[in-house]
Amino acid sequence: MSDREVRPWVEKIAHTMDTAYRVPGTKYRFGLDPIIGLVPVLGDTVTLIIGLGMLREARRLELGASVMARMVWNLALDWLVGLVPGLDIILDTAVKAHTKNAKLLKQRAGSHPR
Repeated sequence: MSDREVRPWVEKIAHTMDTAYRVPGTKYRFGLDPIIGLVPVLGDTVTLIIGLGMLREARRLELGASVMARMVWNLALDWLVGLVPGLDIILDTAVKAHTKNAKLLKQRAGSHPR
C-alpha cells in the first residue's frame, strides 16, 4: 500500500457504523451509529469522535481544506441529527456520514496529486 492510498480501516469503520446490518425483508441497512446514538448526546458524541479518525486520514493524505470542511459538515450534520429525540434513529440511518466521508476520501485520494 502506498502512502497515497486510503487505509483499509476507513471502509471498515464506515461499514460498521453505517451499513453492517440489514432490516430483515428490506433493502435498508444500518450500523452501530444509530444504536450508539440511543444514548442521548453522549452516544452521538462518541460516533462523532469515531468519525474524526477519517478526518485525520484526510490530513495525512493532504487532501486540503475543502475536502476536510465537507467531511466536518457531514459529521456535524450527523451529530446534530442525532440530537433530535424520536427522529434520531431514522435520521441517523439516512445521513450515513461515515460512508459519505469514506467515499469522499477514496475519490479525492485517487485524484489528488501530492
